[in-house]
Amino acid sequence: MIDEAEFLELLDEELGLRVTPEDLTCDLDALEGWDSLHLLRLMSALESRTGRGVRLTDVIEATTLGQVLDAVVRDG
Repeated sequence: MIDEAEFLELLDEELGLRVTPEDLTCDLDALEGWDSLHLLRLMSALESRTGRGVRLTDVIEATTLGQVLDAVVRDG
């Protein structure tokens, strides 16, 4: 399982995105520096960090980073 602090750390370390807890509720398209390739890299990083698969459908349907985190935690 991954918590919010670990998720924020992962975003910084793996994707180079410095986001705050408040940014987790922003629309992905509104995040500075975000592009569609980040989503694929994020899925891979989450799978490596948690040691289990991430459901593609849940991640693709997410419109915020918080929703991505919720999907990962829910599946855990």
